[in-house]
Amino acid sequence: MTGRADRETARRALEMVCSGKDLGSLPDVYHDDFVDHVNSLEYRGHAGARRSIALYLALFPDLRFKVEEQVAEGDRVASRWTLHGTHRGRRVELRGVVISRFQDGRIIEDHAASDTMELVRQLGLWRTALLAIKHRKVVFDRG
Repeated sequence: MTGRADRETARRALEMVCSGKDLGSLPDVYHDDFVDHVNSLEYRGHAGARRSIALYLALFPDLRFKVEEQVAEGDRVASRWTLHGTHRGRRVELRGVVISRFQDGRIIEDHAASDTMELVRQLGLWRTALLAIKHRKVVFDRG
């Protein structure tokens, strides 16, 4: 039963909280001591999760994560997802994977990876460079 509950929590975290549809549920799905490893970035706690989500929402105001597949084992759930969004009229579809570790029914640690080169390809090099400059504090501050 725990595997199914953890899968639902991981799905809710991606599709509702990370998509910005239900930010109020963030403390329900993420542990207070949450650590988020996203590609080469790291965010800590609820404040860090909010910063990570805010970055995605700033890039893609119509952000939507869709969980495509999940596998659970022990205290971990692996979710394969697709991000859908639009940045300045350019539609983006990005795929990734996150492995969520659970403690006390909430996610305490995520390890996520996505193909950032695919994002560059879809947005274009110039737009990507402008985004990195505009959001450098959020992107490069590892707090």
